[in-house]
Amino acid sequence: MKVAIFGRNFDKGFKDYIELFFQILKEKKVEITIYKKFYDFLEREIKLNTETIDIFSKHEQIRGKIDMLFSIGGDGTILDAVTIVRDSGIPIVGINTGKLGFLASIAKEEIESAMNAIFLKEYSIEERTLLRLETSSGLFKDFPYSLNDISVQKVDSAMITVHVYINDEFLNSYWADGLIISTPTGSTAYSLSVGGPIITPQSGNFIISQISPHNLTVRPIVIPDSAKLKLKLEDRSLNYIASIDHRSIMIKNTEEINISKANFKVKLIKLNNTSFYKTLRNKLMWGIDKRN
Repeated sequence: MKVAIFGRNFDKGFKDYIELFFQILKEKKVEITIYKKFYDFLEREIKLNTETIDIFSKHEQIRGKIDMLFSIGGDGTILDAVTIVRDSGIPIVGINTGKLGFLASIAKEEIESAMNAIFLKEYSIEERTLLRLETSSGLFKDFPYSLNDISVQKVDSAMITVHVYINDEFLNSYWADGLIISTPTGSTAYSLSVGGPIITPQSGNFIISQISPHNLTVRPIVIPDSAKLKLKLEDRSLNYIASIDHRSIMIKNTEEINISKANFKVKLIKLNNTSFYKTLRNKLMWGIDKRN
């Protein structure tokens, strides 16, 4: 087996767990390649033995060459990892060094048991839908895809107006601080924080959620993921913030934004002892009440 390792810097409390992780890989004689920036951090923090380790820095270097990619960090790290695996079909395993971790579902205390399950192939692979963003000026042209959501937001105190069309049919003019278009995967992220619904991963839907709308009768709406969305911006402000997951840039109010389902999916490894509903109960603490 050959695996890639991608990650972010972590605090000292995770040091023993990352050492255990590499020890298990060594015992199983797994070939390893590590993302260059993460490798540099590991070399400083845990004095990593470099004799049998390769380094990569671009997605082309691992395409078709590894069995899976380990993402060491939180959900944001997995969003970064998606920009590395792209449409290669490489499955991602998320080990959580953060706090919540819907996508990075393996807790640090579970590393040993989770790794054993992976080597015994006691897992399944979930395919997650992505959003594709297209604009006349070619925004995010290196990788215009999102696992969680695409959003447009104001840059100052004034609200903005976003005219939304679904399959060229006018839906609504949203007067708000911004608008979020979310995948089912992203339904437990930014969309949830503004009152959007939770959607199961394989439901085949997108969510349109508004950020602090001026009209309180406007509510999030769930649409088929076969729909094609068009967003037109209108405001006195010349600039907006456009975001794809965690990547943000300034855009002009003349931009027309088109959003549709990507023509490929991202693969996530799910251990057999986990499920989406179990994750909801644990992460959102459903049913945690002194009366129960």
